[in-house]
Amino acid sequence: MKLAVLYAGQGAQHPGMGKEFYESSPAFRAAFDSAALDFDLHRVCFEDPDGVLNQTEYTQPCMVAFACGVTAVLAEHGVQPAYAAGLSLGEYSALEAAGVFTAKQAIELTAYRGKAMADAAKGIDCGMTAVLGLDRTALSACCEEASALGCVQICNYNCPGQLVIGGEKAAVDKAAELAKAAGARRCLPLKVSGPFHTRLMAPAGDALAERFKTERFREMQIPVLFNCLGREKADADTIPALLVRQVQSSVYMEDTLRRLGELGVDHILEVGPGSALSGFVKKTLPGVPCASVETPEQLDAALAAWRDEA
Repeated sequence: MKLAVLYAGQGAQHPGMGKEFYESSPAFRAAFDSAALDFDLHRVCFEDPDGVLNQTEYTQPCMVAFACGVTAVLAEHGVQPAYAAGLSLGEYSALEAAGVFTAKQAIELTAYRGKAMADAAKGIDCGMTAVLGLDRTALSACCEEASALGCVQICNYNCPGQLVIGGEKAAVDKAAELAKAAGARRCLPLKVSGPFHTRLMAPAGDALAERFKTERFREMQIPVLFNCLGREKADADTIPALLVRQVQSSVYMEDTLRRLGELGVDHILEVGPGSALSGFVKKTLPGVPCASVETPEQLDAALAAWRDEA
């Protein structure tokens, strides 16, 4: 079995995520509790009584704490992926799985990243819209025409037939209108708090570049496929530079999945919450089985299925 592990991105979060793992696994608890944050991680992640989990500065460390905990449980079970990748925020979880970051470091870094992205979004009337059923070239032309009204870019190449545009709301709305005229099946506005993965996030990239000067980046123990490349990094690429670029450029998830297929990956495990990435896998690599893991029961089911195949 040649396994790749994919880590979910922002948007899949919900109160209670990770609670079952936390109550049942010391390894999960050790990773989850490793960081020093300025808020109660358990309260927000498991209960969210104040309704802040969907705010970027809280979402990001909560999601990564969950992912690091699951990675620790996977290691306990002897699960050794050949490759790792993640959707946007999930790339930090993939790098933790690859040994570049400790769990503490990944959680604290994404708390910083979340705040930097929230700060960069302040004062911008932004929008993001999922565009279904239109190819890249046609949608790029729509964005180029609509850019007369402001910044609009394709920010996510998720899977065949599913792209996401983002930027300043007037330009995004115009690009969506043009996309419908060009033959898009549907254009679905998304609830977002910032123009993520567009050039408007450049201030967040600058903030991360400064933070990375004081961070230790260890050697990857397994290859990570990077969002802004859609593949593994070249020797000339540095991880800090790729992460600075990532926050303000497109996420090439479809390209990443196709590359995993080229590399011979025959099983994929999505570390949730949610199963959005599994949906992308089914549309991009329909012959590759993909299991989603958010709970201990789902992990047990995946492990049992692999044993049955062996």
